[in-house]
Amino acid sequence: MADNNGAGTGTVLLALLVGAVAGAAVALLYAPASGRETREYLGDKAREGARKATELYEQATGEQA
Repeated sequence: MADNNGAGTGTVLLALLVGAVAGAAVALLYAPASGRETREYLGDKAREGARKATELYEQATGEQA
């Protein structure tokens, strides 16, 4: 019987998500943009992330959300 000592898919995805959030936070702290531009950027990225998450869910489950 084989032991699975590697990181699971959930762990890898969580690490990717945490890294992306940390990178975005650093970028926002160092980016010279107005508050309105920053809010628009965050809104765009949130919508893009939600769309990608929906697409990944549909691919994984084979169903439309």
